[in-house]
Amino acid sequence: MKRITYTQSDYRQQTDALRDLLRAGGLVADGETTIDVPVAVKTIIDDVATRGDQAVIELEAKFDQATLSPESIRVSAEEIATAHSGADEKFLAVIRQAVENIREYQKHIKHTAPADLVRAGRRLGVRYTPIDRVAVYVPGGRAIYPSTVLMTVVPALVAGVSEVVMVSPPSCDGDIHPMVLALAGELGVSEVYRVGGAVAVAACAVGTESIPAVQKIVGPGNAFVAEAKRQLFGRVGIDSIAGPSEVLILADDSANPDYVAGDLFAQAEHDPGSAILVTPSAALADAVDASIAKLLPTLERAEAIESALNRYSATIVTETLDDACEVANDFATEHLQVTTADLDDTLSKIRHAGAIFLGACTPVPLGDYFAGPSHVLPTGGGAKMFSPLSVNDFLKSSSTIAYDQAAINEDGPAVVDFATREGLTAHAKAVELRIQ
Repeated sequence: MKRITYTQSDYRQQTDALRDLLRAGGLVADGETTIDVPVAVKTIIDDVATRGDQAVIELEAKFDQATLSPESIRVSAEEIATAHSGADEKFLAVIRQAVENIREYQKHIKHTAPADLVRAGRRLGVRYTPIDRVAVYVPGGRAIYPSTVLMTVVPALVAGVSEVVMVSPPSCDGDIHPMVLALAGELGVSEVYRVGGAVAVAACAVGTESIPAVQKIVGPGNAFVAEAKRQLFGRVGIDSIAGPSEVLILADDSANPDYVAGDLFAQAEHDPGSAILVTPSAALADAVDASIAKLLPTLERAEAIESALNRYSATIVTETLDDACEVANDFATEHLQVTTADLDDTLSKIRHAGAIFLGACTPVPLGDYFAGPSHVLPTGGGAKMFSPLSVNDFLKSSSTIAYDQAAINEDGPAVVDFATREGLTAHAKAVELRIQ
């Protein structure tokens, strides 16, 4: 894995180049570099908007080699029930505990309206109401992520969304992985569609004969899913435009090098995935290199992990721990893992990260599957302006304003003055009529 050290003359240039690679979507899966993704996605969106179900059927045959009909785009209730009844009971028990953890956390952080602000005849407040209809995108293809079902659907249910729709790519025989369908059954999601990629995002945003449009689309996906969300934002709400997975490990010489190596492997395994160690300790960096050399050959996905470590990862050795914290803030990474002697002090210096994992006993996979916060997180520096997916992404707020006669008598003249100066005399008249 590449080493970047503060003593090097081009330290800043190398660090910035790695950061910019992640921000620019430089991590790509095989095949994505040979296609003009924005142009391809726009063509798909236009086709789905124009031809509806027929476009979906033809595009699914082209991209997923699936044979669909208008009647089979939606997964039947019987298929969902069969997958659920046939699921491994031991795994369902694990799932139920994970669901409870997620539900408890999401309830804990759910927005609640404060008491109205009351000022002499003026009552000002806010109310939160759930979005009516939401689609969750569950990736398929090279890897199956049933955990994404939990991390997207459960927060929506806690918010009170009445219609939760699931879309996921079918295999060549037209089926969605039974584990994904089993979780839909477990969570009570009855509306599931065999559609993937940009085709799914387009169909959910614009609507087709078989897929009624939604108000918001959430969930991770490949470059085509991300680009479709980007192009359709505004017509439909989205969570964020996420790219490949990434971790930045912020550690000092108190860290266990084997643990650090294991955490780097866990993120690089996504291939593409980025795993960056930032530390003020050259001794730790050396020890982690030795651990990588020792442990990598023992891993089932060693070749993919090594590729990601060589292409998209690095160890950055800083002069001080404060400098390391600033590097972490600059990268604003999806997952930030902190293993330092004084966790609270280090945390106080962190401003930007999607999810922060504190201490030697808190590896990222705990958050991926079980702890409670959603694993749908901003990537590519997005944590500087976006937050993790949560129950609150499925709520919208409305301001409430109520004046009595005395209050409008007092504030009305000022409003009339504002409106008149802006040339909006009808605005002014609407207020003048009420002033007594």
